[in-house]
Amino acid sequence: MADRDLSDAAKVEHRIEAPPEAVWEILADGWSYATWVVGASRIRQVDRNWPHVGSRILHSVGLWPLLLNDHTEVVSETPNRELMLAARAWPAGEAHVRISLEPDGAGATQAAIEEVVDKGLGAALPMPAQQLLIVPRNRETMRRLALLAEGKHGNRADRDG
Repeated sequence: MADRDLSDAAKVEHRIEAPPEAVWEILADGWSYATWVVGASRIRQVDRNWPHVGSRILHSVGLWPLLLNDHTEVVSETPNRELMLAARAWPAGEAHVRISLEPDGAGATQAAIEEVVDKGLGAALPMPAQQLLIVPRNRETMRRLALLAEGKHGNRADRDG
């Protein structure tokens, strides 16, 4: 699976009060995937070499009892910097997702998630419609990722949101 062009992808940025290594620790724990990825409801299996290229997380998406069993596969990885995924939920489709982490020089991380649905029923939606659905979900996904990384790293401040 080649690296996808995400130039038209829906993009969400979020500042995380933890270094990239702390955020990567969450990304590298495949069993935590359903904790921070909105829509993933449970994890059924994680390849031992996650998050290396070609490794997979077998997950379910949706709400019980209407669950779809599928998987997410690592397309590319640069530890502590970038993770590119092919996330499947057929027949809804397959999305390519890039999560990038940039240190901000103050011990925090500027994180971004970009996503485009490029296969299946979801791919039939024009990009503006995809973005209307993807952006709010990914805002919450990034908020959850931040809560986990900040909490584990000890930088979680008491704040609403």
